[in-house]
Amino acid sequence: MGIALQQPKQRIQSIDTLRGVVMLIMAIDHVRDFFHITAWTDSPTNLATTTPQLFFTRWITHFCAPTFVFLSGASAFLAGQRKTKKELSSFLIKRGLWLVLVELVVMSLAFSFNPLYNVFFLQVIWVTGWSMVFLGLLVSASIKYILLIGCIITFGHNILDYFQLPQQGTAHVLWSVFFTAFGTLFKYGQSRFVFDLYAILPWTGVMFLGYGFGILYSKNYDALKRRRTVLMIGIAVTIFFIVLRYINAYGDPSHWSTQKNGLYTFLSFLNTTKYPPSLCYLSMTIGPALIFLSLIETAKNKVTDILSMYGRVPFFYYVLHFYLIHILCVIIFFASGYTSKDIIDPNVPFLFRPQHFGFDLPVMYLIWFFVIAVLYKPCKWFDNYRRTHTQWWLSYL
Repeated sequence: MGIALQQPKQRIQSIDTLRGVVMLIMAIDHVRDFFHITAWTDSPTNLATTTPQLFFTRWITHFCAPTFVFLSGASAFLAGQRKTKKELSSFLIKRGLWLVLVELVVMSLAFSFNPLYNVFFLQVIWVTGWSMVFLGLLVSASIKYILLIGCIITFGHNILDYFQLPQQGTAHVLWSVFFTAFGTLFKYGQSRFVFDLYAILPWTGVMFLGYGFGILYSKNYDALKRRRTVLMIGIAVTIFFIVLRYINAYGDPSHWSTQKNGLYTFLSFLNTTKYPPSLCYLSMTIGPALIFLSLIETAKNKVTDILSMYGRVPFFYYVLHFYLIHILCVIIFFASGYTSKDIIDPNVPFLFRPQHFGFDLPVMYLIWFFVIAVLYKPCKWFDNYRRTHTQWWLSYL
């Protein structure tokens, strides 16, 4: 996920708070994958079958990945204030490769609970890692150059919606991995697969933009001017989304359309494409996130303290919450009367999660709240540990 870089000497609480908010919201979608009754039989954004409650349960989590990756770019800039360009480049490349390894080994096991690794999952840590590698390779360049590349990727990659790309062979794999993956399944053995949800370069563009955004949080930047600038950028990006989406011509392969009533037409308008992240999707999520970031900059209370605590340990939380969710799934799987013969369902890549297993939304939300509450103490312990220890390996967590 938008994984925080090495602990800065002085944290920026508003960034930690925003990251904490999206960390907690993110868990809603992952709990839904494991525990909602229709998670593997229908899409929550299928306007023919969804309800507004289910739609927004999925939609609110759209804010997570873009915010994570964007803030990771900003964190990279802030880390660079304490390093030489060469040191920052080396750190980003090594940390990026480390995250790629974590995705393949640690997180694929968390998703599937399959120790034979029949399926590798390429998700947000995968693209965060590769984006860090690419940023590390370019970090010695001008920040304007990095911003320009980020803009070209973010604003331009939807041009591929108008081209017929290769559907098989090596070219298909490369186009998918770097640009167009949307839950693409690659088979590389008799019963072995790679499940690619996140295309690398569209997310790299987001990280590059976040890196340029980080300059607003430089030590000598006027705080009042920063709040106003962040607010104006957030409003501008949000308005840009509304106009671009209304035009309905470019920026998303899925056009909105008139539905059975005004509410569902509004849902169609909001139903932008995450895989790969379209220009509409990114502007719909990053714009409001920046508005929120500006508004909470001076907030300091018990709630923001708790949220920022989660935001200071995102990697620790992310890994732990998936294992906790899947362990709960195993417990409830057996408690619901399922047996060993039901552990593997060919329609679901997760073990102990049959296709028709699960509950309605109220129970799913209770499980979500239980997960984030249980993780409070471990996250608080690790946050305190990081504050009081300086081992080199902590910068990779």
